[in-house]
Amino acid sequence: MATEAPMSQPTPPQPVNLIQIGPKRGAKKDGFNLVTERVVAVNVAAKQIEVELLAYDGKTVVLDVADDVMEDLRKLKPGDGATIRVVEEGGTRVAKHFRIRSKDPNAARADAMLQDLTDTHWLNRKYAAETLGLLKDERAVGPLVEALTDEVGDVRQRAYDSLIKLGRPSVSALVPLLVSEEEELRQSATEIIRKIGKPAVEPLAVALGEADDRLKSRILKVLDRMGYKPKT
Repeated sequence: MATEAPMSQPTPPQPVNLIQIGPKRGAKKDGFNLVTERVVAVNVAAKQIEVELLAYDGKTVVLDVADDVMEDLRKLKPGDGATIRVVEEGGTRVAKHFRIRSKDPNAARADAMLQDLTDTHWLNRKYAAETLGLLKDERAVGPLVEALTDEVGDVRQRAYDSLIKLGRPSVSALVPLLVSEEEELRQSATEIIRKIGKPAVEPLAVALGEADDRLKSRILKVLDRMGYKPKT
């Protein structure tokens, strides 16, 4: 009777490659910043973190973590990007500080655009105002409302358009401008709210309940022009 050939065993998974991360010319006494592509694993019990390094194709490194930054270690999750301050202690590289980077590239871009919105060059402000509307980051509402008073008309126009794109989150910040002493600003706020349309109705109704008589009158006029009347 013929015996069956033994079944071949599956190839075990290969361990992840680890690499040295020190500066090429030796240890740096003051430490160095390690920019990671992503956090692979966090082991709080062992006080260690494994990270994939930026620009090192899939390679990872395991670092010990200093006791005084364990709380920061607990905030990290697999998939996060992080910049880690690494120091040499007794021949061992130890993580001494973590700075988490946003996983959302749009959030990082919005951060840059929010900074550019106050740039001294009007073209940078114009581009930032336009881009923030496309990104629809709600943090941009306040800065874009301020940009409605920019000295450059093109910047004001881009801020105007972007507040419409942001929609409902813009309304509460625009309501106080309905009683602005500056006619152009008052008119811009009115038009933006009207163009936002139906999503603006509820925040206008909320503002109506908290407004003084002068602002209440302006809100009622805007609602009326939009085709809405408060229930009596």
